[in-house]
Amino acid sequence: MKIKLMIRELRFRAIKVGIKRPLLVRAPDQSFKHADLVTLLGALHALYVPLEIREDVPEKITKVQTLGFLGPDKIVQLALALESGRSVARDVGGSDPERMAPPRVEEYVRKVFEGTKVKVDVVSDDAKLVKEYPLFSAVNRCAKGVPRHQGRIIYLTYEGAGPIEQTLMLVGKGVTYDTGGADIKAGGVMAGMHRDKCGSAAVAGFMQILAKLQPSNIKVIGSMAMVRNSVGSECYVADEIITSRAGVRVRVGNTDAEGRMAMADVLCHMKEMAVNEVNPYLMTIATLTGHCVLAYGEAYTAIIDNGSARLAGMSQKLQVSGEEVADPFEISSMRREDFDFHCGKSEYEDVLQCNNAPSSRTPRGHQTPSAFLVMSSGLDKHGKESNKPLKYSHLDIAGSSGPFPGIPTGAPILAMAYAFIPSAF
Repeated sequence: MKIKLMIRELRFRAIKVGIKRPLLVRAPDQSFKHADLVTLLGALHALYVPLEIREDVPEKITKVQTLGFLGPDKIVQLALALESGRSVARDVGGSDPERMAPPRVEEYVRKVFEGTKVKVDVVSDDAKLVKEYPLFSAVNRCAKGVPRHQGRIIYLTYEGAGPIEQTLMLVGKGVTYDTGGADIKAGGVMAGMHRDKCGSAAVAGFMQILAKLQPSNIKVIGSMAMVRNSVGSECYVADEIITSRAGVRVRVGNTDAEGRMAMADVLCHMKEMAVNEVNPYLMTIATLTGHCVLAYGEAYTAIIDNGSARLAGMSQKLQVSGEEVADPFEISSMRREDFDFHCGKSEYEDVLQCNNAPSSRTPRGHQTPSAFLVMSSGLDKHGKESNKPLKYSHLDIAGSSGPFPGIPTGAPILAMAYAFIPSAF
């Protein structure tokens, strides 16, 4: 990670002094296997130009004329493929809440994957959303009255050549703006909440890497739960009881815990598909909690496995992969207390969505949401001792997604690429 940060700083300095045709040369060093790749990726990050600037300020569409790199062509081609994914993730995750409102995310994604091996399917019909994704629809209830803010659930599917050996099933949090809803974010903390869609952005970015590298023997189904958490007379409120797609009665405790609501029914749908897929592995990716940042800092993705994923060593696999490409992970865990925390507190409900305090003031504030997602989606029926165990990990990227103000990092897609497309490295 230090290597990448150092290269970014050097690149920013080169740009600042007006260099237009820089040559990047790395001193010989065998201590880090992928130093060439990480060095080049650090430089490419510094050259990223935000989507709004590319569209609205054409004279700033590039920062240099040419970037030279003294290294193997294979490394260059791999870096460009990985960077194309990070660029998609930055475009979606970093763009403002109107440029990347849900309908415009759909337009962007359709354009990106047009003519590729990634298939795009979108659920936008409100009646279908209300019936099949009731928790998502609760968050969408206020925003859907404004056509340009109406929610979308976007499915992206890639299937490689040859017999499928693994099916990766991703659910991304795509909250295009988070006011907090009725539990409104007060005191000047709402700025930056357009970045609450970096989980879905990472899903789109990873699918772009697949489209570029076209790995064999893997199937990936990515989903983007794109919704705006607006405030107004139609917004959902604490104390509502909503029955999830899995038939679980969920009592709302805090409308600012909308990310888990947006993902839970989509995760349930993925679970329903997973039982018929080859070697499935489910994953939620979200800028979910401030507690994660307090626990691990601003550069690390927290990963939490269920029992089946823990037995398969999925957290360790992603952590090791992240170390190889400067996309670091910290391993956390689900405990009995996390499930107890979300158990219904009365006869009315099965599950409590959240307590009334922010995650940063809640013990185990980044761990408990993973238990909620398991319980509300019905994944608890597919634990390691069930007839059909399913591997599941929750990734909290609240810290690793990048600074605000600043450019999103695209985390954790480099680690995911290394873990699930090893033939490319």
